[in-house]
Amino acid sequence: MNTDILCETCEFARTDEETGDLICDALLDEDEMVDFLSSKNGGCKYYRLYDEYKMVRKQN
Repeated sequence: MNTDILCETCEFARTDEETGDLICDALLDEDEMVDFLSSKNGGCKYYRLYDEYKMVRKQN
């Protein structure tokens, strides 16, 4: 599984203005961060698809 493609479509991803790097903004506690960084399977269990129309559906 290619994690770069997943990160680009994730709700928690943002681009650093200074470096242009993709950054994960998921709010993880210390244990979750250790688990995330040590994951060897290539996937991210915190991934959430970014849906720009989510708010519009809630309003209707």
